[in-house]
Amino acid sequence: MSDSGTERVKNLALVGQGGVGKTMLAEAMLHLTGRTTRLGGHAGTKPTLDYDSEEGARGFSISTTIAPVTWKGTRINVLDAPCYPDFVGDAYGALAAAETALFVIDAASGPGAITTRLWYAAEDLSLARAIMINRLDRPDADWDTALLTAQERFGSRLAAVTIPMGSGDGFSGIIDVVHMTARHLEDGKPVSEDIPAEYEQAAQDARSTLVELVVEADDELMIQYLDGGEVTQQELEGLLAQAIRERIFVPVFAASCVREEGVISFLDAVAAWFPTMADFGRVPLVNGEQLDISPDDDRPVAFVFKSLNDAQNGKLSFVKVLAGTLTPGLELVNARTRKTERLSHLYMMTGHDMSDVKSVAAGDVCVVPKLEAMTGDTLSVTGKVEAAAFRFPNSLYRIAIEPDKQGTDGKVYAFLEKSASADPTLSVSRDENTGQTVVSAIGEAQVSVLLDRLEDRTGVSAHTVKLRIPYRETIRRVASAQGRHKKQTGGAGQYGDCWLRVEPNPGAGYEFVDEVVGGHVPRNFIPAIDKGVQETMREGVLAGYPMIDVKVAVYDGSYHPVDSNEMAFKTAARIGFQKAVAQAEPVLLEPMAHLRITVPDSYAGSVMGDVSASRGRVEGMTSADMPGGGYTTIEATIPYAEVTDYSTRLRSLSRGTGEYELQMSGYEQVPHDVQEQLSQEYAERRAEGR
Repeated sequence: MSDSGTERVKNLALVGQGGVGKTMLAEAMLHLTGRTTRLGGHAGTKPTLDYDSEEGARGFSISTTIAPVTWKGTRINVLDAPCYPDFVGDAYGALAAAETALFVIDAASGPGAITTRLWYAAEDLSLARAIMINRLDRPDADWDTALLTAQERFGSRLAAVTIPMGSGDGFSGIIDVVHMTARHLEDGKPVSEDIPAEYEQAAQDARSTLVELVVEADDELMIQYLDGGEVTQQELEGLLAQAIRERIFVPVFAASCVREEGVISFLDAVAAWFPTMADFGRVPLVNGEQLDISPDDDRPVAFVFKSLNDAQNGKLSFVKVLAGTLTPGLELVNARTRKTERLSHLYMMTGHDMSDVKSVAAGDVCVVPKLEAMTGDTLSVTGKVEAAAFRFPNSLYRIAIEPDKQGTDGKVYAFLEKSASADPTLSVSRDENTGQTVVSAIGEAQVSVLLDRLEDRTGVSAHTVKLRIPYRETIRRVASAQGRHKKQTGGAGQYGDCWLRVEPNPGAGYEFVDEVVGGHVPRNFIPAIDKGVQETMREGVLAGYPMIDVKVAVYDGSYHPVDSNEMAFKTAARIGFQKAVAQAEPVLLEPMAHLRITVPDSYAGSVMGDVSASRGRVEGMTSADMPGGGYTTIEATIPYAEVTDYSTRLRSLSRGTGEYELQMSGYEQVPHDVQEQLSQEYAERRAEGR
């Protein structure tokens, strides 16, 4: 790392649907480049990258890991990103640190919803892109269908640079259509030979398609080609890097990573054609300016693309150097906090293994321990440089967390806060309305992993409970009642008497009015009446929920010169308020949520049906402004109680392709049956003393 200049380092993010072999590709690259002695994670061998016990137990990657490899004089930082839906936030960070995104696609199932979502995220970041169609040794592998589906999904700029020889049990290697040679492994050693006769036509067709796309990188050569001229081998190879960098062309590779077939050809392509950060020249900043890329800049700039709370090493910050050179002991200023942070150590990380490095130049990545910086922060000499932020997916899955044992609330909350500080897709808060500790995440699996780590690292266990819905109570008409409290116990007694009128006060909250005349209630007892009413409103009358939008007037009463006191009038106010509310048509209100749901057109009907079944109403439909088209945006208002689990529901309804935004949208009266149910539950709790 310290010996590599900007022009010799390339950062490659591996993304795509979960279970398509991204991590196996990274393990194969480590093995074939000599970083490991065996192919990790295969045939009983320990994986280098999926080292977390949770990853082993669940069978998928949870966190981005780095696999730095060197091939033909080029070091490639392979960022193996998790793409299981609940952990896809890490993939966004990996894309922000890469120059090229490689989308791994299963040869049988083709590109999935997450692949499509991340494709457009890479497009937003202006990354070069490439595709690998993997697992061609599967019995149901179909190269032609997988390639055609990818072209239909992602456009006609896709063309194969390697194609398979056979499929399933008959898969025997790949054909390099750039150099027109067949390649395979024998006893782990690469072998190149002439293209077998049965694949010659397919190779010629693939090469023609490739040439037609690549020549678009050079206007003069394209005119020559269209006029019937030939493109030489030297011209073709000379244009490939430019065509990929300028996103004129997306190379497609054939492979079986578990058999390591096709991986060497892919490594050759990365070293020869894939861009470095220096190829792009400048980095966009938040203020609209551009940062020049140079390892010689004496004012270094670094960008934190991932944070990790490691069980053994504490907080680790994954950093990409945007300008200058980092060295241990360097002090930089965080653009967000304006605080100075010291880079005590710089590490190169391979899976979980870390080794010290003496310097890290622009374009490279490293790991720095014990920084306060969060994901997305920029560190610079002045603190005035801030790289353009990338957008994380919405964290709309909300669930309450309760400790299993009393007295451990503090430990649970501290761990949750620490975890949230390292993961932008995770947040924790205390709901003042319900008293619950609420975690917001992308999905259920993310919360499940969080609780497993809580117990593993702190010895404290917790569980999830449903969110308490912050219902409210109010009244619909005017009513009056007397509240009278009289108690005689032999000595000084208690006496309070007041007449209260309650009336709806829509949108204006609580209002208290003193209308007493003639001194029937002394002025010094009026505040006690007000306080008694407010205490009763906080507890509710109908179902135990706070009351809102009520105007209360005290207009008459009486007192005793000896037995009357503030406590007596506060008690009288509670009695009178409860009696008045009971006559004022009390109703229960529920919070409403406004949802903006975007799904492919084919799922719009299912989503609207679910809205109706959830007591919601569709308020509009428009064609969504999404790359590639074919999406519908549905505006709907739904009771919040019906959508606390909507992220899980929408994933099921749209097969993972839908997205939504949620905003709270006031209160509306609940249906009669819901009110009856909640009132009955409240009565049962009171009877049980809860």
